[in-house]
Amino acid sequence: MKKKKNWNEKALPAQRAGTLRNRPWWLALFLAVSVAAPGTALAFGDQARGVYFDAGGVPVADLDVGTWVAGIGVLLPWKLDALPAGGAHSFYWDLFLNNWNAQDDFDSHTNFAQVGAALYWRYRFDEGRSPWYGELGLGGSLMDRLYHTPERQFSTRFQFTEAIGMGLSLGDHGQHELGLRIQHFSNADIRLPNPGETFLRLRYAYRF
Repeated sequence: MKKKKNWNEKALPAQRAGTLRNRPWWLALFLAVSVAAPGTALAFGDQARGVYFDAGGVPVADLDVGTWVAGIGVLLPWKLDALPAGGAHSFYWDLFLNNWNAQDDFDSHTNFAQVGAALYWRYRFDEGRSPWYGELGLGGSLMDRLYHTPERQFSTRFQFTEAIGMGLSLGDHGQHELGLRIQHFSNADIRLPNPGETFLRLRYAYRF
């Protein structure tokens, strides 16, 4: 008698290929800029502590079936003593608390809580003098329970996260920040299925 395959087994090749194809360049790029960064930016409040609120969702055509996310967080500068002061580069820790609002199996919506931390590298254009910046982040998170929708099923509460974004500093000392980023969550195939989830997020931050 032939063994009947369940939906998890059928999904393994595509999910594994997608995850392994996308992840290496994120990690390699993050490590490369971390090692090569020659300095830390002092202008525009990049080395000041801050708090933020952000919100976003999964880019889909039908807004009724998409997952929405809202979060708050604390920004803690990470200063490297080996690097000279000034320049276009800086690092900071992002400690965050998120709420995911997703469709469930009964055409209603349910919430998933998430906590996590990520280390960001920021590059400020024009050798640190521009109000515009780009950044990359890498970290981990933990959800209160397994995330699931009619289309996606996570197999672990723990998820890695990678983010890429850009933004603009406003105010006399750059204390106000508006940023847009793409953030991905998945478990790096610790356990399958591993469909992952990707959000487009708008963030407002205030630096003290």
